[in-house]
Amino acid sequence: MKQVIRPVLRRCLPCFKLKAVASQQLMGQLPLARVTASRPFVNAGIDYVGPFEINSGNTRSKTTTKCYVALFICMATKAIHLELVSNLTLEAFIAALKRFIARRGLIDHFYSDNGSSFVGANRELKEFFKAEDFLSQVHNYAAKTQFQLHFIPPNSPHFGGLWEAGIKSLKYHWKRIVGKELLIFEEFITLLAQVEACLNS
Repeated sequence: MKQVIRPVLRRCLPCFKLKAVASQQLMGQLPLARVTASRPFVNAGIDYVGPFEINSGNTRSKTTTKCYVALFICMATKAIHLELVSNLTLEAFIAALKRFIARRGLIDHFYSDNGSSFVGANRELKEFFKAEDFLSQVHNYAAKTQFQLHFIPPNSPHFGGLWEAGIKSLKYHWKRIVGKELLIFEEFITLLAQVEACLNS
């Protein structure tokens, strides 16, 4: 009588692959700004999206210009605020920041990556807050409006996952609505406000 040799299951390569258990990723501690209840945009993050091309004239114009979108995101509620920015200069960023504060209220902590416009804005804001003219004229107002700017570590975009997810959501809607169509300034900013309303609904 012949002896039947059965293969050992743990040595069977297809069975070993099918029984594989995926490893579970351990989640790190969230920053305090993400888990503290507060009014929207007290703690906010920012990133730029773009460049986008728009018609610099009317709808029949063939000359185009580049523009960017500054995405502000609330760290607690994940609400999104979108601002159209003409270029990547420091002046354009500070103007967008002023519009954001005028519409959404004062902020305490501001988070961003190490973009050159953000680092330059931090330096200019520190000089602004330390200026004698500023200290003498608007000292009381400064105590309310001064905020802290925090940078994530260099070459670590996973630290800014919250605003990266916001950019992904913006692009999802933008590509389906606009595609490769060229818009004029008024159409672009109107559609941007509608996408913001859709994301915050």
